[in-house]
Amino acid sequence: MHTFAMLLKSFADDFDYAQRLLVSFRKFNADGVHLYCVVPPAEVSRFEVFSGPDITVLSESELGQYLVDQPVHSMRPGYINQEIIKLTFWELELTENYFCVDSDAEFIRPFYRSDFMVDENTPYTVLVEDNELKVEPRYYREYWQQRELELRHIQELVGLDTKVVRTCHGHQIFSAKVLRSFKTEFLEPQSWSYADALEASPYEFTWYNMWLQKSQAIEIHQREPLVKVFHNESQHLEYVMRGITTADIARGYVALVINSNYSRDLGLISADASKPELLGTYLSFGEVSQVLLGKLRVAFQRRIH
Repeated sequence: MHTFAMLLKSFADDFDYAQRLLVSFRKFNADGVHLYCVVPPAEVSRFEVFSGPDITVLSESELGQYLVDQPVHSMRPGYINQEIIKLTFWELELTENYFCVDSDAEFIRPFYRSDFMVDENTPYTVLVEDNELKVEPRYYREYWQQRELELRHIQELVGLDTKVVRTCHGHQIFSAKVLRSFKTEFLEPQSWSYADALEASPYEFTWYNMWLQKSQAIEIHQREPLVKVFHNESQHLEYVMRGITTADIARGYVALVINSNYSRDLGLISADASKPELLGTYLSFGEVSQVLLGKLRVAFQRRIH
């Protein structure tokens, strides 16, 4: 059993994203960390191309007793099952701690076990209030208000008495000790399955985070997010317009995510793309024409003055 590994839950529609991630994983894996890639049974053979000494591809059927085939909390089974896989992976007894990484992530600098682990046995815990997202009008309007209600519901259910909501969107280091405690001390006493918990509130990382803060099953060593996530187009464009490069982002993060929920129709967006390339990705032909006209107008005004 590993003391620390990584977990990627993926599927065929994300194959190209997963390939990009795993190429970057192998490029920057400075300490020989192992990664487990869990996919639906019918897709194992396709993902086997990534298998090697550092990557193991597994079928999600190994945790099939927990998976669902009906919507949960009005969300499709595939979405809920990837949350269940993350919460139950510890039960395979392959690793005591695991960093959950998304298919649309891309590592951007060498990473080490010490980025994720305090010592040989204790993981860092990513806990933030996300106030910078709360003040962003678009994010607040589209996501924050309902999300906060759902997160506070988890707080109430686990009995965590605090006014402050500290959790993360993803990319947490899960501890088997915490998840074992969650199962035996919270789920089983009320005869709940993992799906029952997600029916109450479909945020797997917050179930982990709130239970950890309530139970103190391990000592909490708090860290800010290890992955820079661009949740929407405007967040990424802000960085592009400010001239913040991947090298700049790498000073604060081990990886970045250009969220595929909004960018999928744009194709794979390279972390190393230039400012013109990134602007070309986001701008329509009409907007590009307006930019060119604006540049010509400014140049003409400068010339006549």
